[in-house]
Order: sequence, then C-alpha cells, then structure tokens
Amino acid sequence: MSASTIDAPAAPRAGMRFVVEGPPVGTLWRRALTRAVLVPLPVLAPLVALAPSRDHRFNLYWHGGLFRDDPLRIVPHTVDSLPGYLRLGNFRLLGRMLEKALDTAAYALSEVLGLPVNVGLRLVSFVSALVLCVVAVLLAESVVARGRLFRRVPSTVAAVVPFAVAAGFVAAGGSSPIVLFGGLYLASAALVLGVTAALCRVDPEKPLRLWMMPLLLVGGAALAAFNEIAYLTLPLATVAVTARGWLVLVLRPGRLFTGAPAQAVGLLWVGFLPVFLAVRVVIQRYCATGNCYRGSDVQFGAATLEAFPVRAIAWLPPLMWRAASPRGSWLGGLVLIAAVLIIGWLAWLAVRDLPRLSQVGRRAASALAVTAGTLVLLGAGMGSLNADVQQLVASERWGYGWRDSAVTTTAGALLLVALIHLVRTRSATGVLVAAIVLCAAAASVSAAVNKRQRDIAMTNPAARLADRIAVEMADFDPGAGGAARRCELRAEFVKLHAGSPFSVRRFDESLEIASRQRAGVAFCPGVTG
Repeated sequence: MSASTIDAPAAPRAGMRFVVEGPPVGTLWRRALTRAVLVPLPVLAPLVALAPSRDHRFNLYWHGGLFRDDPLRIVPHTVDSLPGYLRLGNFRLLGRMLEKALDTAAYALSEVLGLPVNVGLRLVSFVSALVLCVVAVLLAESVVARGRLFRRVPSTVAAVVPFAVAAGFVAAGGSSPIVLFGGLYLASAALVLGVTAALCRVDPEKPLRLWMMPLLLVGGAALAAFNEIAYLTLPLATVAVTARGWLVLVLRPGRLFTGAPAQAVGLLWVGFLPVFLAVRVVIQRYCATGNCYRGSDVQFGAATLEAFPVRAIAWLPPLMWRAASPRGSWLGGLVLIAAVLIIGWLAWLAVRDLPRLSQVGRRAASALAVTAGTLVLLGAGMGSLNADVQQLVASERWGYGWRDSAVTTTAGALLLVALIHLVRTRSATGVLVAAIVLCAAAASVSAAVNKRQRDIAMTNPAARLADRIAVEMADFDPGAGGAARRCELRAEFVKLHAGSPFSVRRFDESLEIASRQRAGVAFCPGVTG
C-alpha cells in the first residue's frame, strides 16, 4: 500500500504514522535527492570537454587571473564597473559577482587538478545543474505537501521530476545555458525555485517573526540587483503561495491573503520594486539612444507577440534535440548505450520506491501545474522581449536555447509531471511507471544528442584553437619553448579573428593576466607583455 493522498486533511499528531513496511522517511528522502543529483550526470557528461565560446573564452582567464589569489576583490571590481554596464543597459550587480566567482572557481579547479580550464568550466556548470535539479524536487514537494517537509515521506512527484528535468539539459545551440554561462544561469534558476520553495513552506498558522521582516526587505532588493532571471522570483512566488494556500491548504480568503506567507511575499515586493524601478528608468534612458547591449535591451512589438508562443514550447526536448544536432544521427553509439544503462538503473530504483511514496491528489497536482505553468509563461515572456530571441523565432529555429531556457526547461518538466499526476486511471502506479520510463528514455536521448552537439562544435576551428590554448595554459611552460608555442597560438587567433580587433584585444588582456598570475611571465613576450 502507499501512503494517503496529500489532499487529505492533516491527521492528529498521534495518528501521523504510515501504515506500510519499508524504509524510514529519512532513507526515502535520501534516495529521492540522490537520484536528483545522479540522473543529470550521464546527460551532461558528454559535454565535459566542450570548448568555451564567446565571452567565456576570455572571462575564464581574465577573472581567474584577477581573482584567483584574492577572491574578495570581486566585490569592489564589480561595483567599480557598474556605471559602464548601466550605460550598456545592463545591471546585474550580484549576478556579475556570482559569474566572476564561478569563473574563478573553474580556473582554480583546473589549476589544482592540472586540467584544461574548459573542463573546470563544465564541472562548475554541472554542479549548478545538479543544484537546480535538487531544488526542482524540493519546490515540487514544497507545493504539494502539507506539514513539515522532511517529517513525511516524499511524494511520487519526487520519483519523476529528476528524469524530466534531466531530459531538458540539452546543449541546444551556442546560446543555450547548457553551453554558455551555464553556471550562472542555472544557478540563477535554482535561486528562483529555491526562494519560491522557501516561501511555500512558511506556516500560515503562525505569525511572521519580526526579525525576518528586515531580512525579507533586503532579500527583495537583492533579487532586484541580481539579474533578469531573478526578476521572475516574486511573480512566481506570489502565484505559488496563493495556489498552495487555496488548493492544498484550503485556506479561507482572509488567511490566504493576510497570513504569514502572503506577508513574506509582500515584504519581498516592497524591497524589490524601488530598486527594480529605479534601475529600469536609468537603463531606459540609456537605451533610448540605441547604444544598449542587444542581450539586455527590451524590444516590445509584433515580433514579441510572435516569439512568445514559440518560447513557451521551446523547452520541449524533441525541439531541443533538433536544435542541438541539426545534422547527422545521434541515435546510436556508446554514449546512448551507457546512458540507457545508468539512467535505466536509476529509473528502476525510482520505480521500486513508488509503493512507499505518498500519493498526490488532484488539488495538489493542480497547484503544482499552476506554479510550473506560470514559470513557463514568465520565462517565455522574458525571452520573447529580446531581439536575439526574436531573430531565432523569425528564422524558425524554435528549439534553440537562450538564458530563459534555464527556467523554462525546468518549469516545463515540472508542468509535465503535474499533468501526469492529474491523470486518473484504474492503475495510477502504472501511469507513474510509464512516466518514469519515458522521461528516463528522453534523458538518455538527450545524453546522445549532447555528444553529437559536442562533435559538431569541435569541427569549428575557433573551438579547436580554444582547446589547444586551454591545454597549453594547463601545462604552463614558463621557458622559451613555452613562450614560442603561446606566441604561435596567438598568431593563429589573430589570423582567425582578423576582422575583430576587439576579440584580439580581449585575448591579449585575458591571457596576459592569467599568465602573470600563473607564472609571473608574459603570455607572448614582446607582444602581450
């Protein structure tokens, strides 16, 4: 037998025991969270040596060289650069600090392990992906569960979510967060889901503690100073807290809109709005001259309305598979076989635990569907306001990733899981088993697609050169032979980017800083020194 449905009224404390034999609550939670950590690994593993691209080609060496020996310099360095970024229509004060910290961590990890920096970059982004998968499970449980979260067994939602989320970790083009700035954007998505989960767990039957109020005000201001993805937190939390209170906790309107959860969300809004509005006014004035960075500019018009429905479905794995591997076959090879074996084993463990997990009733599944659907729409709305995304849609590249994919892929997975739990048949367990199997199969295909995407990416001369530079920096030779090899690499870069003086300048600055930090010598003596 399985535990009672989550929609059932809370039982008296003396009767809160599960009438089943099997693992204790803590063991079931450890299994659920362990699967959330392990399932994404075989999906992401084929990308572990993918060469950095765009700004990351330079930022890893620049940030690593600047902050490797003094990480606290990140704070004043970011504050000092803020006016310049504002003129480009870009704020992201705390987000940039996180970005620099992650780049520094990737650089330091590569230095300690003696690995190319692109491997360190991917390992750091993998950690962010694992955190996002774990937080997605916690958000789902926080929405559907009554009472103390870890005092009751996890629900069947926790058995399906890791496979659904991992299936969306597809390197769907060069702008996908799985490829570009993955550590930052995946961690930002985890922040959005984590804050929402925490607010859902605020007890409406207890008053909000006074010492929490100033912290909530500061927290709201911090979200406004993070980045665009973090802006989605409060609209999502407002909907999630309301949906949970109405559908799961069955609160009366007075308690629903005036209880501690609503007060906490309100205080976050009070801290958020002054900072957000002031920054947007400043940015709008700068962007009115047309000098804003395209990745940050907001363009609303007919192209926005055309892009919105496309971005609302761009998270579907089949669309992303096509974007990641537009040519050649990916259904085959050792990667697919290994992924099927590893993910299949994890899926079997999840199926084995199903009878011991609590069931999710229709009202709780509806609350999760409303929450996840809201985040899909918020992410799609954010993406459709960007000119680059509008261009992707206009050229019919529907499944290509952008920074909104960090939230829409995860939210889409939660939405699918919620809809599965709304299905009512004679064999509810059979439906869940089928869902786990299908999501595990999709995750296995995503692993094969990622391998194919890396193969395609590494046919690019710029990617192969970035790989060779990373290897040379990992095995740094301060002698004359090493200097000669580095100068040859620079000459190749200059030839490859002859039409981009900006890229050459950034190359020289970044690699020079990293070389000075690593060995106290110039990257290319007489040229960059």
